[in-house]
Amino acid sequence: MKNHNDSFIRGRLRSFKFAFKGIWLLITTEDSIKVQSFIAIIAIIMGFFFNLSNIEWMFQFLIIGFVLVAEALNTAVEKLADFIHPDYHKKIGFIKDIAAGAPTFAAITSLIIAGFIYLPKIVLLLEK
Repeated sequence: MKNHNDSFIRGRLRSFKFAFKGIWLLITTEDSIKVQSFIAIIAIIMGFFFNLSNIEWMFQFLIIGFVLVAEALNTAVEKLADFIHPDYHKKIGFIKDIAAGAPTFAAITSLIIAGFIYLPKIVLLLEK
């Protein structure tokens, strides 16, 4: 909530506080975010193992962020829909299904990018 007595800097700091609170809530309460964060950690460890180039690191971190943002937005839509209509409703179910499609698109995209990054490296490793 905006406090009209806040200076510009104080308002930005309050915004960061709320944003980090949101990240903490996602990480500590949402299983999908926990799973995606675990996968991200594995990808980062693999990146060090396979000595990724700067461009590969860039793509890897972009796609990790893309997946986590999609999961977070999906969670927000689901929580809002459940708040508005806690009982099953066909239209709410439709909205939630569409929202669930976003992280699915992101996850599929991440697998494609991971294939471009890691498959050639794995093939080279196996050929040795």
